[in-house]
Amino acid sequence: MKIEKTKLTEELEDLMEEEYAKEERKHNVFCNYTPFCFVASEDNNTLGIIAGYTAYEEVYIDDLIVIDKYRGRDIGTKLVTQVEDFYRGKGFNNINLCTNGFQAPKFYEKCGYQLEFIRKNKNNPKLDKYFYVKFYE
Repeated sequence: MKIEKTKLTEELEDLMEEEYAKEERKHNVFCNYTPFCFVASEDNNTLGIIAGYTAYEEVYIDDLIVIDKYRGRDIGTKLVTQVEDFYRGKGFNNINLCTNGFQAPKFYEKCGYQLEFIRKNKNNPKLDKYFYVKFYE
């Protein structure tokens, strides 16, 4: 056997997806991976973007950005709320996200997310990873 670094091709992605699907069927669970993106705009200007995906019974927020000159207008809060509201009542258990120490831990706490744990970066605390969750009721 040899192991080498390679490019992730469409063929390899298809093979992985096929194998994941076999395992899911075996356990009677279904991923149903679906990416999403919401954009806040005004007068043909993009103010902010939130993107992520759903998988199994969870929503994952991967990216949230508010364009610098539009910060301070609650755009980030409105984008997060949009995701929460969009998926509420559609069979999802919770929303997950991860942010770095230099980014927005306090923002997500203000939005009602609970800190599950922090993965410390031994060299740079700005790169500590904060893992958050918010459960649907």
